[in-house]
Amino acid sequence: MAMASLQRFGTWAVECSKPSSSSSHTKQFIRPIIPISRRSVILISVLSLDLISPPLQTLARERRNRKVIPPEEYLTSSDGLKYFDIVEGKGPVAEKGSTVLVHFDCAYRGITAISSRESKLLAGNRSIAQPYEFKVGATPGKERKRDFVDNPNGLFSAQASPKPPPAMYSVVEGMKVGGKRTVIVPPEAGYGKRGMNEIPPGATFDLNIELLQIMQPEGK
Repeated sequence: MAMASLQRFGTWAVECSKPSSSSSHTKQFIRPIIPISRRSVILISVLSLDLISPPLQTLARERRNRKVIPPEEYLTSSDGLKYFDIVEGKGPVAEKGSTVLVHFDCAYRGITAISSRESKLLAGNRSIAQPYEFKVGATPGKERKRDFVDNPNGLFSAQASPKPPPAMYSVVEGMKVGGKRTVIVPPEAGYGKRGMNEIPPGATFDLNIELLQIMQPEGK
């Protein structure tokens, strides 16, 4: 029986079979060898893993985007509003009578209809993110009586920021600075029978609030 040996020449190998006792001929078979470096092996392994399962960061982001908060996880405020704290926050607590700065977004069926991040300049030719300032527990809209709001980004009219729903004036109570809260707003605590922008009359929508700052009273 012939014994085979492998001799390599560059990227080619010659397989030689030694003659057996009954044969005096030597057979040669030439076959190519594909050179694979260590880096190629690692790259192929990583690509294979990515094809089998998506990166963990992608999966985590998809879970956050698809997250639906179960109804039983919502808490109820003193005036009957359902809310859920997405981020607890670590700063001071907003109390009734506190003057606060917030960003807020009103979303109807997943579409943002109203946002403080789209405040209009006095000239009305561009939008910027303008935090909304109000007093917790105050009469809705009272703070909008000011004539102008001077800001490093320009001069704003009192109506620069979009009108928030009445629910926001009370449901901020108990939030901590840095916190983010989502609220289910019924029509009677929202925009009522008139609606607003893409929010139709008599609609329930989601209010998302981010507490940015609690303003210190003057003289303190």
